Amino acid sequence: MSGIPNANLNEQQKEVLMEKIQHKGLTTSKIIQRIMLITIGAALMAVGLEIFLVPNHVIDGGIVGISIMLSYLTGWKLGIFIFILNIPFFFIGYKQIGKTFALSTLYGIIILSIGTTLLHPVPAFTQDILLATVFGGIVLGIGVGMVIRYGGSLDGTEILAILFNKKLPFSVGEIIMFFNLFILGSAGFVFSWDRAMYSLIAYFVAYKTIDITITGLDESKSVWIISDNSKEIGEAIMNRLGRGVTYINGEGAYSGDHKKVIFCVINRLEEAKLKEIVTESDENAFLAVADIAEVRGGRFKKRDIH
Repeated sequence: MSGIPNANLNEQQKEVLMEKIQHKGLTTSKIIQRIMLITIGAALMAVGLEIFLVPNHVIDGGIVGISIMLSYLTGWKLGIFIFILNIPFFFIGYKQIGKTFALSTLYGIIILSIGTTLLHPVPAFTQDILLATVFGGIVLGIGVGMVIRYGGSLDGTEILAILFNKKLPFSVGEIIMFFNLFILGSAGFVFSWDRAMYSLIAYFVAYKTIDITITGLDESKSVWIISDNSKEIGEAIMNRLGRGVTYINGEGAYSGDHKKVIFCVINRLEEAKLKEIVTESDENAFLAVADIAEVRGGRFKKRDIH
């Protein structure tokens, strides 16, 4: 019987240890960095909305798009609708994704709501509808991308899509697309059909800008190479590209042959040079190149080539 309390104690220790691992807090510098960048991101979205899109009756997708139309129909401030309509998603995000995400999202939405209210009296930067659409989409996309990159969200549509994804046979992306097509189409009834089409352009520009902001302009690529001349190719990559390589032992499922697989990470400007190196050593080598959203740690930093 004496072993039972010890067993319970061990279980309790395990639970405490797991709780510490799962709830490892951010450092003060990381918290300050996150607050600053979410503030800048939310402020940029407010600029994109109030200085470019809203005065020209062009809307964004998601909850923000609904808020713009409700603000136009009722005459109430845009910031009020953005805050009220996103509050339910704060609680959903807390349960589905976590406390840090929920707090970051709430803070971003508060800054966005205040920003749109303060900027509302400021006149539109341009009356040219096409310029307003493109530049509004770019500024808005940069702001949203910054907030997402640093752990928050400025629109509840994504959180709602995650919730529906568990009950519907559609992906999160498909659900978001359906919501946004419905919302952007509604702009045709509230404003005009040409404004609905401009809204679609703004949404597309913002969507692509968000991707660039999250992944960065210096897009990296992962490379997998299988060849009988793996050592020669690996040495050439290190000497001529200045990139580190990793050798992985592989075995062909059909042939049973043992070969070394080369793995390395390059940037997009080096892709053509790498293909040239591989072809020079082995024209029949297997080569697979894929995009990578982010690279951290290890020895990714490029060495000087002498």
